[in-house]
Amino acid sequence: MKGWCPGAWVPMASGDGLVVRVRPRLARLSRAQVEGLCDVALRYGSGVIDITSRANLQLRGVAEADHEALLQELARLGLLDVDPGLEGRRNVLVAPDWRTGDRTARLAEALLARLADLPELPAKFGFAVDAGAALWLEGASADIRLETGADGGLVLRADGAASGRAVREDEAVDRVVELAEWFAVAAGRASGGASPTLRRMTRMARLLEAVPLPEAWTGVAPCAGRAAPRGPGMTRIGPVVGFAFGQARAGRLPEILKAAGAQAVRVTPWRCLVLEGGRAVAHAPDHAITDPGDPLLGIDACPGAPLCPSASVETRALARRLAREPGLAGRSLHVSGCAKGCARARPADLVLVGREGRFDLVANGHAWDEPCQRGSGPDELDALVRQAPVP
Repeated sequence: MKGWCPGAWVPMASGDGLVVRVRPRLARLSRAQVEGLCDVALRYGSGVIDITSRANLQLRGVAEADHEALLQELARLGLLDVDPGLEGRRNVLVAPDWRTGDRTARLAEALLARLADLPELPAKFGFAVDAGAALWLEGASADIRLETGADGGLVLRADGAASGRAVREDEAVDRVVELAEWFAVAAGRASGGASPTLRRMTRMARLLEAVPLPEAWTGVAPCAGRAAPRGPGMTRIGPVVGFAFGQARAGRLPEILKAAGAQAVRVTPWRCLVLEGGRAVAHAPDHAITDPGDPLLGIDACPGAPLCPSASVETRALARRLAREPGLAGRSLHVSGCAKGCARARPADLVLVGREGRFDLVANGHAWDEPCQRGSGPDELDALVRQAPVP
């Protein structure tokens, strides 16, 4: 169902078993936690770990009979909230360059401590804490953002608004709760209207297309520029390693940490891992991507059929084939098994959407947008991508 996300306590049934989502605190796992999670994925799942666009991890292929044992292992590793309700609310993105005690870490911890104070919000409603010297999380999926302002101060910004409100650190989380309450009231009013579009206002940016944001929440711009590349390369925290479609193999992931000498990983919303304290990896295991020019880094693809019951088409083998298409150079591609578009929330230059075993094409949009061409077969897609208009 669109708008619902799996969790650890409440997993989602898929074509290959249960999908169990793990939300690492501050997007960080120690090396011991990584090794333990990989062991759990191999014992109770398919051995595949998905890195999501919300900097979470997903274990796939878990049998219902093994779910309770898996939860016990996650708790032992420190990767499970005791309260299932709070676990479902912990949709907090954290800039991966945080350091212990810095402003980003302080704000993130303060927000996590106040999750129970938030109003009832849609399942995918999320928060971003990006309060370092430059922004990391621009474009990542979040509805309320705590960011560094152009003057170095702190800005609270509603996603979809060009500017936000200046806040002090000691009041920041109070104002986050206040803005979330405004959203809940405004979206609730919209949901009672006659328009089906308004009834689907589950995200801040979409709500702001129809409902004006009060001026008190605007006026201060976030700082310009992005802090680091969103693919393989070196950061001050350590090297970044990518994975095609965000899919890592549990049997090989510990080898990457060992090769880099990393003691922890930071999970990013662009489906890469930062190897904390590690050195550059010249020869990573075959499923990891260390070349920033690898075309697979520009392609998002959901698991597709038969792994997802909502999908009517296979996606990832097709995406790998299209990655070699010269006409795709420099363009983003989203291959979606259905119109829900789970693999990518932001627009892509080209979107191929499965429908009844064939594909529709959306140019410069989302999987749920109106297609410009319908009903293409898999064997027609190379030419379709080659000839698609450049936005």
